[in-house]
Amino acid sequence: MKLMKLIPAFLLAAVTVTGADLNQPPKGFKALFNGKDLKGWWGLKTEDPAKWMALDKKALAKKKADSLKDIQQHWSVKDGILINDGHGLYLSTVKNYGDFELYVDYKTVAKADSGIYLRGVPQVQIWDYTKEGGKWKIGADKGSGGLWNNGPAGTPGRDPLVLADKPFGEWNTFHIKMVGDKVTIKLNGKLVVDNAPLTNFWDRKTPKDKRKPLIARGPIQLQTHGGEICWRNIFIKELN
Repeated sequence: MKLMKLIPAFLLAAVTVTGADLNQPPKGFKALFNGKDLKGWWGLKTEDPAKWMALDKKALAKKKADSLKDIQQHWSVKDGILINDGHGLYLSTVKNYGDFELYVDYKTVAKADSGIYLRGVPQVQIWDYTKEGGKWKIGADKGSGGLWNNGPAGTPGRDPLVLADKPFGEWNTFHIKMVGDKVTIKLNGKLVVDNAPLTNFWDRKTPKDKRKPLIARGPIQLQTHGGEICWRNIFIKELN
């Protein structure tokens, strides 16, 4: 019992996966997924948040309603687990976030390719890290967790610092902290991105000194890309 008291509450939340504790946030965090349904989410693809945020109220409401038809076809909840079949729109939070800490558990399959969009900006990469996955030439050999859209190899944050993926069939845990445009990521307790700036994907072809700043607030998006992926224990804490 004394040993258990030494374990931080957020770690207990990450490793306790059965019973009433599943999808129950640790102190200071809120659950983005309630373990029962898709309340609080809608659907988006890879699209500039500034554009859909600029829609008038009626057009935005229609966009959200239409997206839910697609979401219902490809996303489901079973036994407290959020499941996507590898197709359709990306599950996106209705609420937009600025600076935050985020915990996410995920489990995927061979040859899948997915990720987590931060403020609607791609992305924290999730993919098949094995040679059989077929994407070693573009960085999959280094594992998941990097900010893959940051630019070519060598760009800060683009590739993870260490290979931290667990074998297929096992759950992985991300701890992501974003403040301003700086992102720090731990995958399964290992540091994979160390306070690297997230590139503004929507203005990435502009010279760095003239590039528009990253959007201040946007949704968390769970990407789907060609293979089943499961999610659970999605917790967020907004930072001042």
